[in-house]
Amino acid sequence: MKFFKYLLIGVLFGVVMTKSEAISWYRIQEMFRFQSFHMYGIIGTAVLLGILMLQAMRRFDFKSIEGNSVKEKIFNPGYKRYLFGGIVFGLGWALSGACPGPLYVLVGAQFSVFLVVIAAAVFGTFVYGVVKDKIPH
Repeated sequence: MKFFKYLLIGVLFGVVMTKSEAISWYRIQEMFRFQSFHMYGIIGTAVLLGILMLQAMRRFDFKSIEGNSVKEKIFNPGYKRYLFGGIVFGLGWALSGACPGPLYVLVGAQFSVFLVVIAAAVFGTFVYGVVKDKIPH
């Protein structure tokens, strides 16, 4: 029962992603070809909400699920790692045709081919965990 609220948030996220057509490969293709504003509007809304949530986390000192303060983890200065991470993120998005956020939504919508993308993402996360102490941060 402790994690039930996270399950509800995930279901809500899936419904919103599906109804807004953010999981549509055609919408993503339109975005990368600059043919439609639809996805830019969704991403802009997500960025705005992210900014507001980060400010709320800073102001009200949110706690992690273990009860630790997340303030120090979120507001770490430096841009190089974010630039590199953004490039890797964008390459993965372009190669798979899907943003990592809705991958599980796509599987739930019966696009089982995205299980391969999820497996690759999990493998990439594992590789990062193995090499993270050997690379500069």
